[in-house]
Amino acid sequence: MAITGGTGLTGIFGDPVAHSASPAMHNAAYAALGMDRAYVPFHVLPAGLPAALCAITAIGLLGVNITVPHKERVARLLKNQSAEARLLGAVNCVLSRRGELFGDNTDARGLAHDLTALDAPIKGQTAILIGAGGGAAAAMLALRRLGARRVIIANRTRRRARNLAARFKGLHPEVRALEELNDPRLIGEAAVVINATPIGLGSGPFVPFGYEAARPGCFFYDLIYAAEPTSFLRPALARGLPAADGAGMLLYQGALAFELFNGVKPPLEAMRRALYARLNR
Repeated sequence: MAITGGTGLTGIFGDPVAHSASPAMHNAAYAALGMDRAYVPFHVLPAGLPAALCAITAIGLLGVNITVPHKERVARLLKNQSAEARLLGAVNCVLSRRGELFGDNTDARGLAHDLTALDAPIKGQTAILIGAGGGAAAAMLALRRLGARRVIIANRTRRRARNLAARFKGLHPEVRALEELNDPRLIGEAAVVINATPIGLGSGPFVPFGYEAARPGCFFYDLIYAAEPTSFLRPALARGLPAADGAGMLLYQGALAFELFNGVKPPLEAMRRALYARLNR
């Protein structure tokens, strides 16, 4: 598709950003709908983030996604935000509305969509959540919406975990150390385990975890998405336990962002095919 002076532009701000699958998804949706729009990745360094946000209205971008490491800082920089973005303390979508910027967050809704589609056993159950950052907050909100009875938060820094727990008291969250993830009694209580940390993103091992104590049907979900199973998911898959990575979350949060940016529902299957092709699946 030719880009002209009349082409509407959307995009994503991140550091790094070259690996992002979002451009493939959004541009596939534009092509399927025949829309004269394009989605562009912008490599935005932390020092340039305030100027990049100002550029959204200055150059007429319709909206941008925000990815690591900028989500929490954008939430601190924007005056106008959705209630969900304020609750999560993170923004992953910025829209230009009548010359003013508005922040929203579709991560929790995207994750809830994916966990529902995967039939993850959450309602009335105990979940273990690893991490206490922005992704973990989105996971807490998704777990609350899907009816989890109890959430155990395991994090390297207890203070961050306690702060996250205080925001979601209705889930009766408990804070544990990462070392306790090797305790078979703790692992045996969970119906679902969610990794919301970057641990295991590379080739190294995940933290010691008592996979052998997981009960049959315990569902393992990693917010990280990659062409191959992560080091968090591989031991679960080896034991025949149900598992999934964050590709579905990326798809659904991206579809919600597409609708916010463009005012039309996206062709979900076109976005899914583009995403899976990008991940070589």
